[in-house]
Amino acid sequence: MVIQRSEMKSEKKEKMRDGEGTVSFNYLVDCEKEKNIRMLAELTIPPGASIGYHRHDSETEYYVILSGSGVVNDNGTEKPVKAGDSIITGNGDSHSIKNTGNVPLVFHAIIVTY
Repeated sequence: MVIQRSEMKSEKKEKMRDGEGTVSFNYLVDCEKEKNIRMLAELTIPPGASIGYHRHDSETEYYVILSGSGVVNDNGTEKPVKAGDSIITGNGDSHSIKNTGNVPLVFHAIIVTY
């Protein structure tokens, strides 16, 4: 199966998870048709914006940073992230992410359910 970029659903979310600003989503697949994948998307966070701190239960979320830089709160510990880094937030863990750079922070977000 091939999914063209022009066929992908996109949306913008304001103050996601009580974060700041607007986060843009480009859904890479229709996850309603895929087993054990709740989300597979490319997210773009503009400078100064964020996704607020939240918990994942009965699932694991993976972030793969494509470009830009930011800070991830990984279970209460803040860590800088940049292109090439991966973040794993497992069952029962919490995280947030903020763009602290001067260019958009772009990453793939994959949520796998159990």
